[in-house]
Amino acid sequence: MFGLWAVRCRLKTAVALTVSVFLAVSLAAQAASPLTVARTALPAWSEKPFRGTIELDVDASDTVHGIVKTHETIPVQRTGDVTLLYPEWETASHAPTVPVASLAGLTIRIDGRRVEWRRDPLDVHVFHISVPAGAEQLAVDLQYIADRGTLREGMLSVPWQRVLLYPAGWSVATIRVAASLRVPTGLTTVTSLDQTHSDGSLMRFAPTSLERLVDAPFYAARHARTIDLMPGDPQPVRLDILAEDPALLAASNAEIAKLRALMTQTRRLMGPAPFRHYDAIVALDDGPGAGGIEHLEEGENILPTHYFLDPAKQLANRDLIAHELVHAWNGRFRQPADLWTPTFNQPVGGSLLWVYEGQTEFWGRVLAARSGLRTRQETLDKLALDAALVANRPGRAWKSLADSTNDAIYMAGHHVGWRDWQRREDYYPEGVLLWLDVDARLRELSGGRRGLDDFAALFFHAVKPDGTVSTYTFEDVCRTLDMVAHDDWSAFLMRHLQSHDDADAMAGLTRAGWRLIYTSAPTESFRQDEAENGGIDLTYSIGAVVGDDGRVESVAWDGPAFRAGLTPGMRLLAIGASPFSIDALRQAVSKTPSSPLILTAGTDHTGRKITVVYDGGLRYPKLERLEGVTDRLSTLLAP
Repeated sequence: MFGLWAVRCRLKTAVALTVSVFLAVSLAAQAASPLTVARTALPAWSEKPFRGTIELDVDASDTVHGIVKTHETIPVQRTGDVTLLYPEWETASHAPTVPVASLAGLTIRIDGRRVEWRRDPLDVHVFHISVPAGAEQLAVDLQYIADRGTLREGMLSVPWQRVLLYPAGWSVATIRVAASLRVPTGLTTVTSLDQTHSDGSLMRFAPTSLERLVDAPFYAARHARTIDLMPGDPQPVRLDILAEDPALLAASNAEIAKLRALMTQTRRLMGPAPFRHYDAIVALDDGPGAGGIEHLEEGENILPTHYFLDPAKQLANRDLIAHELVHAWNGRFRQPADLWTPTFNQPVGGSLLWVYEGQTEFWGRVLAARSGLRTRQETLDKLALDAALVANRPGRAWKSLADSTNDAIYMAGHHVGWRDWQRREDYYPEGVLLWLDVDARLRELSGGRRGLDDFAALFFHAVKPDGTVSTYTFEDVCRTLDMVAHDDWSAFLMRHLQSHDDADAMAGLTRAGWRLIYTSAPTESFRQDEAENGGIDLTYSIGAVVGDDGRVESVAWDGPAFRAGLTPGMRLLAIGASPFSIDALRQAVSKTPSSPLILTAGTDHTGRKITVVYDGGLRYPKLERLEGVTDRLSTLLAP
């Protein structure tokens, strides 16, 4: 850089030499400074045995302050410069989402004597210490400042990766950890870890690998209920329901029967289980919104508090438990090669998230139908929502589905204002249609004798439940599909992954014998989805979603509302001459084109008039059979 700068400025030789000498002196001084900003190379990971066992004692009993305290004893493996790592990359998020800002109070002692640690200034999850010859153990103390939503008096969860440091240089599969956990007295605890001791508030767990520990988070709640979903099975599956109100635990016999059917249908689909046992953990909590996290021997499912009391009103969430269960095979046992790493601090790639997440989402839809968690019609209506979302993605014009697999890395934690244009994590809904196309093509090629079930039986077959990970590549996916029915699967899949044409994204629905239409009346699935989000969803009419308070939550890119000047964050103050209300807005849209749609919108009480040019009335997605095309979808959904 200095040479180019000198040439461009045409400095005199004497000045250039003076500057060169000054820079050389400065750089030499900087090299000698303990504050040098330079990345220190991490020790290369190894499968060599880790000597001894890390003792990890975690105290999560301080729900008043929301602080988790950790004391950790690490056997010394080497002397000199030793590197300790705070985990950064989380398996389920496929991104560097562990917040090191939440780590506090870090102190380290070597054989009882406190030593100074140094954080790597360019890799802030990395800590260096100098270990003298003859040292035997490191004692690490730290606090994790928890999210108050995850650590409160009546319910808590502990993600192990956020409450520990571990030594660099080893695969996390080779590091042994003996963990203990203290929680407030009176809570019932749930985890898939093997317990060796419990006195009600203190649990001790059998030594296990650091990899296994982090894959088995801990939950506790004031009230809990455990139900055996596979009685007598050598690889049992338990449903663990957690709540702050005991009345919320009342799952009906009919609901339990559907979940047992889900277990049966999943085993028939995926084959032998890759786990010793499995806990489907359901935390009933309205705070964070529905969502899940996958693990090999447990699934974290955060569901609305009334999920079991009124399951008919939970159509939007009926396949969450199925999704996380399927991940035991697709994601935890079989992992994309570029998503697997030997430590929690090495970057991962997401090129196959359309398999990892997309196919899992697809099987969630199918298994919910096969087990009765959704009726056939409810499943068709859910698929209509998927299809409508995929069909209305203008961002496909510039951003392919293949590129969307990078979203988890650079979009995590960032607000996306124009989701249909920016395309955030579309490998979920578009993955459903992609794999529907694969299933329909397999059935088409085989005369209806084979489908994606046959692929799953081959691809996810677990030899034994020992926790061994089996990685796969794009070529492995194509090879297995070709074993089911011969075709140019690489070209078939790449057309979906790289296309900018909406028709390619919707091809699966057509091949399965159905098409997307719009009607003036919403399905029950649409109504519930709209109610769960709050407000009114007019995405497929004027192109906007508006909250109960009039706040514009989203606007469809280049849709009627967009062209009229409506943007997310505005507030609707009036509909025509009437004050804003959901009913007034719905009525006004339904009357177009006979009446112009005039909105008053702004960020305060002095809004401006906006005229939305639109003449389509209310439009809601629905699936309709295609005449003359074999109905391959109904066959897929049958138990």
